Amino acid sequence: MNGRPAALPPLRWWGWGERETPVPPGLLDLLRDEAGVSGELSGRPPDLDAVTLPDHPLPAPLSRRLARIVGAANVRRGIEERVRHAAGRSYLDLLALRSGCLPGAPDAVVHPASAAEVALVLRACADAGCAVVPFGGGTSVVGGVAPARGPFAALITLDLERMNALVDVDTTSQTATLQAGMRGPRAETALRARGLTLGHFPQSFEYATVGGFAATRSAGQASTGYGRFDELTRGLRLIAPRTELNVTAFPASAAGPSLLELVLGSEGSFGVITDVTVRVHAAPRFRRYAGWSMPDFDSGTALLRDLAQRRVLPDVARLSDATETRASLAVAAGRAADMARRYLELRGQREPCLLVLGWEGDGATVGARERPAARLLRKHGAISLGAAPGRAWLHGRYDGPYLRDSLLDRGVLAETLETAAEWSHLHTVRAAVSDALQTSLAARGTPPLVGCHVSHVYGDGASLYFTVLAAQETGHEVAQWSAAKRAATGALQSAGGTLTHHHGVGVDHAAWLEGEVGPAGIGALRAVKTQLDPDGIMNPGKLLG
Repeated sequence: MNGRPAALPPLRWWGWGERETPVPPGLLDLLRDEAGVSGELSGRPPDLDAVTLPDHPLPAPLSRRLARIVGAANVRRGIEERVRHAAGRSYLDLLALRSGCLPGAPDAVVHPASAAEVALVLRACADAGCAVVPFGGGTSVVGGVAPARGPFAALITLDLERMNALVDVDTTSQTATLQAGMRGPRAETALRARGLTLGHFPQSFEYATVGGFAATRSAGQASTGYGRFDELTRGLRLIAPRTELNVTAFPASAAGPSLLELVLGSEGSFGVITDVTVRVHAAPRFRRYAGWSMPDFDSGTALLRDLAQRRVLPDVARLSDATETRASLAVAAGRAADMARRYLELRGQREPCLLVLGWEGDGATVGARERPAARLLRKHGAISLGAAPGRAWLHGRYDGPYLRDSLLDRGVLAETLETAAEWSHLHTVRAAVSDALQTSLAARGTPPLVGCHVSHVYGDGASLYFTVLAAQETGHEVAQWSAAKRAATGALQSAGGTLTHHHGVGVDHAAWLEGEVGPAGIGALRAVKTQLDPDGIMNPGKLLG
């Protein structure tokens, strides 16, 4: 966990965490040279008391009923509470928060303390015709926690922060049951006290919750070794408005289609996940992270495919393309970065691609896993850069969202999108998405810097994660990114990529879901929603539109 505290303050109401991360001068110079960014400070968010919220008081009978269930102090209507639950943390969310105008804020935020209270709250809302938005850490970047009312006059956000206990640990079976409101650091600290780890470290780790991991089919940065969260999940409890679904943890089962898989990724559209049983691992006593330079992106992906198909992958595998590598060197500008650049040029790598690999476990196991990988690294032309790049990546693995706040302060469009594809389509998908982003943004007079990396590797393919930086189109910031995102999403689906590898569907991707799962798939999901949420109050507008 890199020594970060297990209990951080809440997300800033207008951005990410409280820690300031200034834009490195080298990165700012790169953005001026290649994306036409001025780099000048362009204003900060308004004061909280200047934010405009809708005047939508909860109906009095519902308000009284909720207060009886969770306690009056846990039905909160204060400005700060409503603002903090008015959006997730996508680029468009941050633009809305910084504008100070939040017409979709919830009428109230309800904080239950148990699954029993969740059930009673949902029943009360179903009876009253009140929409419910489940809320964990609030880190969604696809509109997954946007407080959409749908056809309902009233709307609450259901915050699970009080449900943050480690319920049970089975050290023999190496499983643990966690309440859904546990943030990543709290869950990891509780498990480490027992010599265990979940091994799930997405970039949002400091703030995201166990329930959010399950509801979005999250993939952590070490999922190549430990597994995606859906692979780690063995059982769960889902409270729906008028019923509940319990999926018992088994190592495997052939008892019909998997109800577990049906709930994972459901994004609060079917009900509220209150408890999750997960597979855990012995906490690693040793870790080795290091960097290599690949001659180009094609060589790097060929190496990763070889590692995957020979089953000698490390726990973390992250390959940056030449553009993202240049940005990384710009961030690390200094004598060491200059020496690395000159050294690689002398070795014939003028547009290198940075590769970070990380192994965790005990010393003997790590060494045994590294040896066959080392042979493949040499075969594919990798140049060792030593341990420093691996240490630097570990130290800064959660820094991206903090840096984005500082980039927005300087008028920079900073956003990400991701996909995954089979190896045979990977390069076509990467080219199609990059071209779509470049064309869309350049046509508006804001040529972007588009970097890409692979961070999750499988035997049959890999993820692609794109970072987009450009000058904001003043006065048209929302239209600027919305057009680019539409172009990129259409391009990746046409080229053979999945709609999303780990960010989820939310609002942003709902219109494209049928293109991936087909009309019958959408019909089946709607039938499940009707069965579990007959009044349609759960998270309107998400997943199924």
